[in-house]
Amino acid sequence: QVQLVESGGGLVQAGGSLRLSCTASGITFSLYAISWYRQAPGNQRELVAVGSRGGTINYDDSVKGRFTISRDNAKKTAYLQMNNLKREDTAVYYCKAALAGAEYWGQGTQVTVSS
Repeated sequence: QVQLVESGGGLVQAGGSLRLSCTASGITFSLYAISWYRQAPGNQRELVAVGSRGGTINYDDSVKGRFTISRDNAKKTAYLQMNNLKREDTAVYYCKAALAGAEYWGQGTQVTVSS
């Protein structure tokens, strides 16, 4: 059974930092591209960052220079380091593992940025 579990969300003041983790089980993690999405209330889910298994990384313009995606294949864990957080970063954050048309999602972790 495939499972992705996010953790690390919480309440932080604007300008602060959080590191989200996404730990996988049931898949050969190193083969999968890992993406991070977020969904704010009333909004559609949007792509924040994506990291291919080969190391290519792309970020949405809204987080470039503030967010960093990384992964530790030995631990089957991906990370999203979020610095200089803004109120508009408030959302539920999800990780997704994708390979050849197969996709697996985590349950999400809430990030709330206060002013």
